[in-house]
Amino acid sequence: MEISGSAALVTGGASGLGAATAKRLADAGATVFGLDLADSIERAGDSVPAGVTLIAADVSNGDEVKAAVDQIVASGVPLRIVVNCAGVGWAGRILSKHGPHDLELFRKVITINLLGTFNVMRLAADAISKTDVVDESGQRGVVINTASVAAFEGQVGQIAYSASKGGVHGMTIPAARDLAQFGIRVNTIAPGIVDTPMLAGVTPEYRKGLEAGVPFPSRLAQPTEYAQLAQMIVEHDYLNGETIRMDGALRMAPR
Repeated sequence: MEISGSAALVTGGASGLGAATAKRLADAGATVFGLDLADSIERAGDSVPAGVTLIAADVSNGDEVKAAVDQIVASGVPLRIVVNCAGVGWAGRILSKHGPHDLELFRKVITINLLGTFNVMRLAADAISKTDVVDESGQRGVVINTASVAAFEGQVGQIAYSASKGGVHGMTIPAARDLAQFGIRVNTIAPGIVDTPMLAGVTPEYRKGLEAGVPFPSRLAQPTEYAQLAQMIVEHDYLNGETIRMDGALRMAPR
């Protein structure tokens, strides 16, 4: 599918994976709308690249996402690309010296990572379904969701995160099947350890340990590599219903 001339919705678009993806799609000719929380947009300041418009919205809020999608549709550029990058990685064990896992923390991780992904996908798909087809196969658009290798090998303390990302992976096939009749493909990227703002507070020693655990290349992935893969998925018309690991052959250890 052609990127140029399409509108793209990228969640978490103010930083990390979302910002890198928004820039790459804009550079490829898309009109990009990045959804993020207001304080994240404020922190982005003047770093927003040309061709990217940031919209304040909570991905788990139906009304806010619907308003954002309506704004994109009103731009007059057909919405054809959706990349869900928004997410949180808060940790906690089922049972620790502090007692049982906080239920609200678990609920919030699921709400942002899983429900938020579904919320954006359902509302954006509705808008995409109303656009014209772009090829003889009847294609209208593509949705790319973000899981994690933690969906498959969650570490100690990742119970909530793994559950949420396992849910994103689990939605891939049924979402692709649900949306096939509208010409919308659905794929998921499951990154390994990516050098994003989530890792900003770790020590150099801890970072080296993370890098050493990746078979090859023995380094952290870059957000630009996620963006490169997202672009490839958009352009590869026969790729559908797939979760692609981007992890340097990493298989996470228990801790």
